Amino acid sequence: MSNQRKPLITHIFTADPSAHVFNGKIYIYPSHDIPHDGEDNDEGDEYLMEDYHVLSMDSVESPCVDNGEALHMKDVKWVSKQMWAPDLAYTNGKYHLIFPARDKNGIFRIGAAHGESPIGPFRPDDDCIKGTCSIDPCVFVDDDGIIYMFYGGLWGGQLEKWVTGQFDPNGKEPARDKPALTPFCAQLNSDCNALVSEPFHVRIVDENGNDLLAGDEDRRYFEGPWMHKYNGTYYLSYSTGTTHYLVYATSDSPTGPFTFRGRLMEPVIGWTTHHSIVEYEGKWYLFYHDAELSNGINHRRCVKFTELKYAPDGSIVTIDPYK
Repeated sequence: MSNQRKPLITHIFTADPSAHVFNGKIYIYPSHDIPHDGEDNDEGDEYLMEDYHVLSMDSVESPCVDNGEALHMKDVKWVSKQMWAPDLAYTNGKYHLIFPARDKNGIFRIGAAHGESPIGPFRPDDDCIKGTCSIDPCVFVDDDGIIYMFYGGLWGGQLEKWVTGQFDPNGKEPARDKPALTPFCAQLNSDCNALVSEPFHVRIVDENGNDLLAGDEDRRYFEGPWMHKYNGTYYLSYSTGTTHYLVYATSDSPTGPFTFRGRLMEPVIGWTTHHSIVEYEGKWYLFYHDAELSNGINHRRCVKFTELKYAPDGSIVTIDPYK
């Protein structure tokens, strides 16, 4: 298929794609990398990101269309800067854009904006979703209608600053021989604008049921959670960050614990990646980004996709992005 593994659009830089299917079309909700000459650092200051564009494709073989700006941070009262990787959920006949950004105190929170169309425009709530923190929301609507949100990212995403339950600007990751931090999970209400359960850290364990350790950088959680369901099994996939892998763990419950299973994708050009997985017309696809379009500049990325395949035992066949 001609679109696969090629930048879906090239007139702007895009990253962190959340893909969904509505009314037979594929809609992609990425972040928008703004070119600049500032430095890269572990706090993510290079990722300026002020607005969201919605991309769409009539099929996996159709051209990708940029439907224009759907939300800008100047229209969101609580935001100070850095509207990073979003997701979208469809509930109660409306489309809810769920996104992270720094509040007026520089602390990452998660907010919501709502629209009648999958391409927006989206009307933001006046305040963030109370009780949220960090980045990378993934909203998963289960078959029973319960809405779960998974979220959190280390370093620039501030996840390690919430270990005590309160924001600590000096918060650190656990010691390498201690259990790794994992994403938060909480239930959302049907309007996707409030938590209806207390957030908790999902467990990610090895084949023996032991928590993955912070020093296990090939397998431990870093950022970018995504949840999907295949043949009755829940798949939590995420980025390992420092080692540049996309990996996954499985469970028979959406709240875990999740058992580590392996890699989705080998490293891409650029520091890390952020992905989504969606079914379309009986096949499964991985949407991701790399920095090929900019020859490796981390904050000038492009969204791509490729087919994802399962082995008979439910494991995912590891993808080499350049073969």
